[in-house]
Amino acid sequence: MGFFFAVILLPILVLCPPVEAAKCPRMCNCDSSKLTVACVGKNLTDIPSTVDEITLKLDLKNNNLQVLPRGAFLHTPYLTHLNLQSCNIVKVKEGAFRTLGRLVSLNLAHNKIDILYQESFDGLSSLKELNLDNNRVEEIQPGAFTQLGFLNMLALTHNQLVYIPNMAFQGLHNIKWLRLSHNSLNNLAPEAFTGLFTLSRLSLDHNELEHQQEDITSLPGQAQQLPEVTHLDMSHNPMTYLGEDSISMAKLTHLYLDHMSLQDLSDQALGHAPLLSHLDLSYNQLRYLEPLSGPTQLTSLNLTGNPIYCNCFMRPLREWARVGGVKLLGSCVGPPHLSDELLETMTALGLRCRPGETLKEESEENDEQPGNTPPTVKPQHKVKCPVNCDCDVSFSQHATCEGRGHTKVPRGFPTVTQLLDLRSNHFHYIPKNSFPGTSKVVSVHLEFCKIREIESGAFRGMKNLFYLYLSDNDLTSLDPEAFVGLPELTYLHLEGNRLIQFPGSALAAIPNLFVLHLERNAISKLEPTGLLSSVTPSLRELYLTNNTISSIAKDALDSALLGVLHLDSNQLTEVPTQALSKAANLEEINLSHNSIRWVGPYAFQSVSQSLKRLNMDKMDMEQMSRDALAGLGAGLRALTVRGNKLQEVPDLSLLTGLEVVDLQDNPLLCDCPLLPLRRWMENVNLEVVATCSSPPELKGQKVRDIHVFKSCPETGSPPQTEKTKPKPSLKKTPAVRAASAKPKVKKEKDR
Repeated sequence: MGFFFAVILLPILVLCPPVEAAKCPRMCNCDSSKLTVACVGKNLTDIPSTVDEITLKLDLKNNNLQVLPRGAFLHTPYLTHLNLQSCNIVKVKEGAFRTLGRLVSLNLAHNKIDILYQESFDGLSSLKELNLDNNRVEEIQPGAFTQLGFLNMLALTHNQLVYIPNMAFQGLHNIKWLRLSHNSLNNLAPEAFTGLFTLSRLSLDHNELEHQQEDITSLPGQAQQLPEVTHLDMSHNPMTYLGEDSISMAKLTHLYLDHMSLQDLSDQALGHAPLLSHLDLSYNQLRYLEPLSGPTQLTSLNLTGNPIYCNCFMRPLREWARVGGVKLLGSCVGPPHLSDELLETMTALGLRCRPGETLKEESEENDEQPGNTPPTVKPQHKVKCPVNCDCDVSFSQHATCEGRGHTKVPRGFPTVTQLLDLRSNHFHYIPKNSFPGTSKVVSVHLEFCKIREIESGAFRGMKNLFYLYLSDNDLTSLDPEAFVGLPELTYLHLEGNRLIQFPGSALAAIPNLFVLHLERNAISKLEPTGLLSSVTPSLRELYLTNNTISSIAKDALDSALLGVLHLDSNQLTEVPTQALSKAANLEEINLSHNSIRWVGPYAFQSVSQSLKRLNMDKMDMEQMSRDALAGLGAGLRALTVRGNKLQEVPDLSLLTGLEVVDLQDNPLLCDCPLLPLRRWMENVNLEVVATCSSPPELKGQKVRDIHVFKSCPETGSPPQTEKTKPKPSLKKTPAVRAASAKPKVKKEKDR
């Protein structure tokens, strides 16, 4: 019987093909049961093409993808979760995600994306979460989110947004939480939040919104655009006053107005927020407060950290709180006998005024209440548009003449135009007053227009211009008054021109310049005269990649606010330590692709308290002083020295905050001097790629995997100071003797 079954089964087994093993890219970890693939920290420059088609979750964080091309994920159409965090992504090309109709979560945080284009997210029809935190987003183009009808959460915190245009979030029909915290917002267009009928949480904290501008007074007008908002966070904005009906949201329950500069608050400020239950006014400059009209369900009012003066003028508020059951948080600062008394414990009888005592007010600055500003009425405009251009005034206020062969800047755009696209024409010359009637334009694109000259006052009248793109033209110099009349200009793109010197005199006309792009020019040196501190006092980010800079004067980078500095791909031969001495808030320095062979002691001491990211890749660096990174501690998050000629690496044990370390492609000598690095690698939760180059028998092996260090003394290589460095011995060290190797001993440079 057994033989009979064997005979029957044999042909069945022969006919069944072998089960094909699931594809898994080299260097990745795959779980076929969960349909997940993880390729984390592998320095990939392209999306792996051998990921199994049925993969649901793909994790590619901490790679070096830079650009996401069209059809980048054609081979993985079933993805539901995609993590592209910290991949140095600069641009997402049209159609990059077009096949990902099942994707529900996309993480693009900690990249370098600066513009959200109309086509960036095409195809993501099922997406529910989009994380763009910690990028460099400075502009949201009309229609950027129109394909994301199912999105629930959009995170845009820690970016560089200054302005939100009308209809910026058009298409987000199911959005629940919009996070815009930690930007530089100082202007919200009247219809910035139009269409967000399902939004319940709006985070605008840590921005630069002030009551003098239209932003806070526009919120009442936007209340009907935000009928479902329950949580509004406006904390950490420099507002000084809230007028009548400043916050008008029918379903609002939690309002955060803490850590602002509020000196006064109208008793009618929350007149149309009847469901408000929690109000945080802590850490403002309020001396007293009237009972608030409107909220009928308030349970908590936080006044902690305000200079509350507890006299008879606080009696109405205390009685109102008692009757309404509102818990008052905070304490008195005066008069002296009531100092530090809790507001909650004060009684109406205890709140007294001496005969003739008046309310201790700070000033009379609030006569003109922004709450009295009449609501913005959308004007009716007859559509007009220059010949051979397209203008849209109904939705995006977008006018384009891109690539139409114009030789002069067209005139006659609709007065409501906000985005003006003139790229890829042949202007050569931009004369004075080239943009009449464009006072509402926020963004102008003039890339690839063969511009050689910009006359004084060319942009005069563009009082609301925030973004100016002059990239990839033929400018060799700039008229000192080329940018006169641009009081709000914040982002200026001049990369890809032929500028031979830093255009300091021209920048003096732009008091609010925040980000300056000067990559791919011919600047050879940075002089101190008229640079940064006096010319661009607000500058936060300066990009000088791919110039010919060989010298930087001592005070050339004198700037208290400068946070990002890119000097990569220049001709520097040493770290500009002295030039950094007055840039005390610098968070990121990129020195890669220079010819800096030696990094001396205390090279970054002056920025040690602020520096978070340091890039020194492919510099032909042969040696770093043991004190090269002295002073840098827990604040440093990323250190890259990839592709140099280092045989040794300084002790990294004090850099306790590191999240990214790249030591690849260095000819490391795996001997006792490297013992501190090996020990550090064993104690950190990071994937540190470091490979031995010598001795020969260890070449190609990972530093973490070898055992040659067991024969080293407990302290490894004895510490040496820069002043008393002994000449290296030619004798074999214990580790080398143990490995019977003959490494070449490299003399340390004596600087």
